[in-house]
Parts: sequence; C-alpha cells; structure tokens
Amino acid sequence: MAFDLAAHLGAMTREVHNLEKDGQPAKAVLASRVYDTTPADLWDALTSPERIKRWFSPVTGDLRLGGRYHVEGNASGTVLECEPEKKVALTWEFAGATSWVNIELRPEAGGTLLELEHIAHISPHWERFGPGAVGIGWDLSFLGLARYLADPSFEMPPEAAAEWYATDEYKNLVRSTGDGWGQAAIAAGEDRQHALDAAEATRKFYTGEAAPEN
Repeated sequence: MAFDLAAHLGAMTREVHNLEKDGQPAKAVLASRVYDTTPADLWDALTSPERIKRWFSPVTGDLRLGGRYHVEGNASGTVLECEPEKKVALTWEFAGATSWVNIELRPEAGGTLLELEHIAHISPHWERFGPGAVGIGWDLSFLGLARYLADPSFEMPPEAAAEWYATDEYKNLVRSTGDGWGQAAIAAGEDRQHALDAAEATRKFYTGEAAPEN
C-alpha cells in the first residue's frame, strides 16, 4: 500500500510557545501526532539503535540517564531524563550551540501520541529563519517514523537518498511544513509579515535556493 503523505501531514500538530530558559528569553517548537501503535513499540522505535537508524539516523553512545549520545552527522548531547515508554529529555548540542529536546509518549484513542518539544534561546538565527529552522527537520523525522511504522521492511528511510531532495514531493513537503510553522509563529504572537518572511527564508534554505548567512 502506498504511503499516504497527505494523511500524515493532516495528522501533525505544530505550535510555538514563548518562554524563559535559564533566565533568558526562549522559544519552544512543539510537534506532535498520534501513531497507530502502542507506547512500548513506539518507545522501542525511538530508542533501539537497530530501529532508529531505519527511519532517523544512526545514534551511538550511552543511551541511558546521564549518558552521552551522538546522532551521525548531526547533534550530540546528554540524556537528562528518561522514563521508559513515557518521556526522555536531552540536551541538543550542534554547531557550538546548546538547546533542549523533550519527548513524551501518551496513550490516546487509536494509538500513542508522540509529542516533541525543542527549546532554544532567541538568537539572530531564530530571528532570520523562525521556528521552521528546526521544525522542518523534525517534520522530516516524524515523516520517516510514520513511513517506517507503516512498512518496517525499510533498511533506511527513503528520505536518506540524496535524489529524494530533488523531488517535487520533498519541495512540496518543505513548503507545506514551512508554511505550517509560519502560521504557528503568528499564532504565538509573531508579527505576521516577519513570520512569513522567515518561513520563506527557511523554505529557500531547505530546497537549496539560498544558503544561510554566517
């Protein structure tokens, strides 16, 4: 059965929250959807090294409370909280900056809710690109997980193939999710035009039409 991308996108929820972190102004990007599986199975898909590489990326390190982990080609960090089948909290250390990722699982009618919160201090990068800068990346991860759970036979996510990034599916996905994060920023009180401009800058970056400024 072909994967229903439209149904997946319709199942996603995106929010932006304003808060403080360690006494500094910060933003929280919140993505969630319900997956048609149990908390135990979803937790295993998120934490098993053999499964996570099939939909996300290889993850190595000490995957337990207080341990250090590394996502191949991406971030590293420390496991701050861990309640199996319920919650995990991590530092997300990338390109010299530290942010924080909180993941919660909750049983819901029809499956299990996966809620991911990514908190970052407000920075020039945020001002230029807005929540989509991290939000689109997490959207791609939610998509990879949905495809994997629908067909666990994948050895690696289709999104891992370089040629996929030239497809209309990818470009339309970036536009759709980028627009969604722009609307979430507006709902959180961001100036409408600034939010739309940031969403467009992020879209151009993800599609290779423009590179971020240093």
